[in-house]
Amino acid sequence: MNHAEKYFDFLHTKLQDAQKTQLENLNTAAEKIIEAINKGGNFYVFGSGHSHMVAEELYTRAGGFSFVKAILPPELMLHQMYHKSTNLERLPGYAKAILDLYPVDEKDVFLIISNSGRNSVPVEMAMEAKKRGAYVIALTSLRHSSHVESRQKDGHKLYEVADLTLDNQAELGDASFRVEGCDAPVAGISDFIGIALVQTMTVLITEKMVQNGQKPPVLISANVGK
Repeated sequence: MNHAEKYFDFLHTKLQDAQKTQLENLNTAAEKIIEAINKGGNFYVFGSGHSHMVAEELYTRAGGFSFVKAILPPELMLHQMYHKSTNLERLPGYAKAILDLYPVDEKDVFLIISNSGRNSVPVEMAMEAKKRGAYVIALTSLRHSSHVESRQKDGHKLYEVADLTLDNQAELGDASFRVEGCDAPVAGISDFIGIALVQTMTVLITEKMVQNGQKPPVLISANVGK
């Protein structure tokens, strides 16, 4: 078996692990999001660095929902300059400055994605959202986060602040597959499993809304039809 075949098997195992361990919390997340929407609230998503790709997967995506509100400041994404994103993500107080631009309150659910869960912006984003009464869901790597120190000034990590945590199963350092002859692991997995988790959450929300007699506001691809 070559390494590509082994990697597919590795991914399959990781997905099975996620299925076995995360379904209960995914169900809870789906119920909380439906509850928020039914109360006239919002479902916010946020991620910086590579984590923004998981957040963006939920936003204006074919097969997703029109009620998703994304908070994705471009300066916190890697396409501008990766050192810039990294430095800003560690800046105390920056999360509050961002969140002050949005009417987050007690009717809302807020999904915050950070693999390490240690940097100031995602941790303080969770803390600020909770101060405003929002229900906070973290998507993070518990294995990674539990083995590193927080960079947030009070020493908190994202999973310690959130009301509910989804674990992306990533190893310490994210890259987690070994190729013989290479000193370092390759192929980061946090986004692969993270996207699988949030899309499973989408399926659960759809299923529950239909069971409740509601019509899910699902987006259709702009590239279907004329």
